Amino acid sequence: MGMLEPLVDGLGALLAHQEFPATAAGCRQLLAWGPSFGLLHRAGVECTGSYGAALARFLGRENIQVVEVNQPDRATGRKRGKTDAVDADAAARAVLS
Repeated sequence: MGMLEPLVDGLGALLAHQEFPATAAGCRQLLAWGPSFGLLHRAGVECTGSYGAALARFLGRENIQVVEVNQPDRATGRKRGKTDAVDADAAARAVLS
């Protein structure tokens, strides 16, 4: 399983997408990639109590504010079509609100 990470600016405009392995090395790659677009202040993470917990801890140790993002509603996903990219973009924009 990998981590699909979008970067959005302060206005919600998509800057880039990148996928990283859900491993310690993937977390380090994410941290090296994100700041290449500017200062990284906050990150949205799904399921910080389960599979996102390691990423949330890692980002917290790097002084990045972690915002827990709710998983997408499954019924809505079935109606509009579910993709990881759409869900990841929605999570990134949720951090702004």
